[in-house]
Amino acid sequence: MAYQVLARKWRPRSFETLVGQEHVVRALTHALSTGRLHHAYLFTGTRGVGKTTISRILAKALNCETGVTATPCNQCSACTAIDADRFPDYVEMDAASNRGVDDMAALLDQAVYAPVQGRYKVYMIDEVHMLTGHAFNAMLKTLEEPPEHVKFIIATTDPQKIPVTVLSRCLQFNLKQMPPGHIIGHLTRLLEAEGVPFEPGALRHIAKAANGSMRDSLSLLDQAIAHGAGKVEELAVQDMLGTVGDDHLYAVLDALRSNDVQALMGTVEAMEARSLSFESALQALAGLIHRIALGQLAPTALADESEASRLAPYIEAFDAEFLQLAYQIAVHGRDELSLAPDEVTGFSMTLLRLFAFRPEQPAALGGVLAGGGGAGQGRTLPESAPRPAVPRAVASVAPSAATAPAQVVRPPVTQPEAAVRRPDEVRTPPKPVETPPPMEPPRAAAATPRETSSDYGSSVPPWEDLPPEAHELAPVRHSEPPPAQAERVEPARAAAPVSVRASEPSGMSGALPASGDDWHGLLNQLGLGALNLQLAQNCELLGVEGDSFRLRLSDSHQHLLQINRSGAERLQEALSAHLGRPVRVGIEIGAIATETPAQRNQAEKAERHAAAVASLEQDPFVRELIQRFDARLEEASVKPL
Repeated sequence: MAYQVLARKWRPRSFETLVGQEHVVRALTHALSTGRLHHAYLFTGTRGVGKTTISRILAKALNCETGVTATPCNQCSACTAIDADRFPDYVEMDAASNRGVDDMAALLDQAVYAPVQGRYKVYMIDEVHMLTGHAFNAMLKTLEEPPEHVKFIIATTDPQKIPVTVLSRCLQFNLKQMPPGHIIGHLTRLLEAEGVPFEPGALRHIAKAANGSMRDSLSLLDQAIAHGAGKVEELAVQDMLGTVGDDHLYAVLDALRSNDVQALMGTVEAMEARSLSFESALQALAGLIHRIALGQLAPTALADESEASRLAPYIEAFDAEFLQLAYQIAVHGRDELSLAPDEVTGFSMTLLRLFAFRPEQPAALGGVLAGGGGAGQGRTLPESAPRPAVPRAVASVAPSAATAPAQVVRPPVTQPEAAVRRPDEVRTPPKPVETPPPMEPPRAAAATPRETSSDYGSSVPPWEDLPPEAHELAPVRHSEPPPAQAERVEPARAAAPVSVRASEPSGMSGALPASGDDWHGLLNQLGLGALNLQLAQNCELLGVEGDSFRLRLSDSHQHLLQINRSGAERLQEALSAHLGRPVRVGIEIGAIATETPAQRNQAEKAERHAAAVASLEQDPFVRELIQRFDARLEEASVKPL
């Protein structure tokens, strides 16, 4: 007898032996048991998931000599004839080759006649989406009201191409892709029945390569048996499929865990020597990282105990942040392989990126990485290195004035030990930066302990000192007044920064705002951060009573307080530091009666934009372009200077 391929030899012949489509089996068995039989069924799904198989089982259930049943006997003449594809009342038509209206008309002409041998005539139309529009229209009437002895079963891999008029006349069942566990279990039972020796690791590679198709897995199994001379071994299957073995992937993870870049590059060379697919390697690496992340956050998702024990060391070694970053790097590295000079270069750079971007404590600014980015180690500059003399604005603040803002009543906040420094160690203030004239010693300016320019422009945490290189590159704001004007600051002017001299008493304060204009000018001097500045600019100044600022925030902007719960405290600290004495800030929610700084800024911006548009419209060159070419000025693209 001629050899029969595994996909045909082991095709399921009953609903009990069908794998992976329990939801379809449940619905059909209940319908057959209760006699609620529809006249048209639509099966959708990718290739090799059981559409034709379910169609044949359903035809046997309808025409079995024991009666309409969910468990056909597979022994009677009707069942055996359907399995052998020689039953006269079961017709399988390929719509890809019989797609015209004439083919459909010929099939429907035969449907009116009674069955020859069976109980029902069953028409199975495969790849029905390949029919022409006229063919679909020709079958609509018969599909809606067929004769009592006719059942239609149509199957497709692309249901989006089927007209909705056809979909509405059918019971639709979407067949799922086969999970790898179902495929491995089915292949295991099949090989045991065939008496073929195999390795479980080989079946995992076949199930992964099948991509959810049981027929593809059986075809690959046939090929693996032939390739392995009657045996299914893991190494032979890897060579046959050209896939990357788990040993290479685990070698990559071991190198990352031990911070060994040489071992990482050695893995690349070993994979290149075997001519493995680097795209498949990155795909498999992303899948492995995903399994490790599942083991961390959802341990019950790893049903395979051997896999869970194999991944346990990596689950303990890598933190969740690194796994998320590593997965993203692997996925993007696979997409960028086509842009690399060659696949080896792209793959090795992806691994180096994994090695470099470890989410651990980085080296301090000015340090040199030691042993790669993964360890987060650094070699800082020597302690004896002289600090270059860079002109900086440093405040000469009396002790009582320096500690005055700290007396504001607020929730306890853990402060770093280095919050109060000696006069020669005070950081650069955020605003304004006073540039001293040449040949003059640097002057002092008050520095707020929480919000400084270094907090927003540097990657070094605020509790660490900046190295000497950072001071050499410190930006100078050219929009600030020249040094000669900065020395002659009068406390009565609201637009000028308030300076506190060491000879003045500690309780002396700057001028308090008396109107909305003063409040708008005061905010420009506080040096607030983005969120805190946005909160303050959307507040209306109701009044100042002693050392208390009463502000009102509109209902439409109350979310600024919800997302920034410490905004009022930060504003209070900035005002206290600016005025040189403790103040209190109270913010209430309500309707704005006057104008907030944000509304004023928006109005001024609109005025500048309108002026810029008007200036362009009056420009002779622009007017000539509009008249000659029938052009139109896009006002949204105009940016005022």
